[in-house]
Amino acid sequence: MATDTGMKGWTRDQMAARAAREMRDGFTANLGIGIPTLVGNFIPPGVDVTLQSENGILGLGPFPTEQEVDPDIINAGKQTITELDRTSYVSSADSFAMIRGGHIDLSVLGAMEVAENGDLANWMIPGQMIKGPGGAMDLVAGVRRIIVLMDHVSKNGSPKFRTRCTLPLTGANVVDMLITDLAIFDRESRGGPFRLIELAPGVTIEEVLAKTEASFEI
Repeated sequence: MATDTGMKGWTRDQMAARAAREMRDGFTANLGIGIPTLVGNFIPPGVDVTLQSENGILGLGPFPTEQEVDPDIINAGKQTITELDRTSYVSSADSFAMIRGGHIDLSVLGAMEVAENGDLANWMIPGQMIKGPGGAMDLVAGVRRIIVLMDHVSKNGSPKFRTRCTLPLTGANVVDMLITDLAIFDRESRGGPFRLIELAPGVTIEEVLAKTEASFEI
C-alpha cells in the first residue's frame, strides 16, 4: 500500500491495489465495473491470475493504449480491453456455467450499500433508470470469495456500510471483505462479524465510527 503523502484516505487506485493483494497465484478472478476494473493493473509481480468476464472472455489483458483500442474486443462492462497470448472465448452460457459452478476463486465488485451481515446492494436505486443487474447476482451466488470496493459514504454524506441495506439486494450474506476509501473490514466466515483491520492514512477510528452505521469489531 502507498505510504502517507499527506492526503487523507485512499485514492481509487490505492483501493484497487489493496484488493489486488488478495489475489493468489493460479486464481481465476472476475472484476466488476467501476473501481474494480482497476484491480487488474495492480496484480503483484509473480502472481499469475486469469481474469474472466461474463460475456465469455477468459484471460483478459490490460486496458489498451489509444493505439491498441479495438472496439470489437470489450469486457462485460463494454470497456475495450486487450488480449493475451492465452486469451480464449466461450459462449455466455459457458461463462456463466463457470461462475455458477463455483470455478471462479474471487470476484471484486462495487457497491451502493453493504450491511453488517454481509448483504450487498449494488445494482439499482429505485426510481432511476437501469439496464438490469448484469452478472452480479450470479457472481455473489457462485464465486468463492467476494471483495467489495466502494466509497465509505455517499455523495450526500450518508453511510454506505449500514446496519441493513435500504436498497434492493444483489445477494444476502455474501461479502467477505470490504475496502473503502477510509478503512478495510474483513471477516473470517460468513457467519461472523466484520472486523476493522486497517485504516487509511490520516483516518482515525473515531472518524470511521462517525461515518459508519454498521456494527463491527475493532
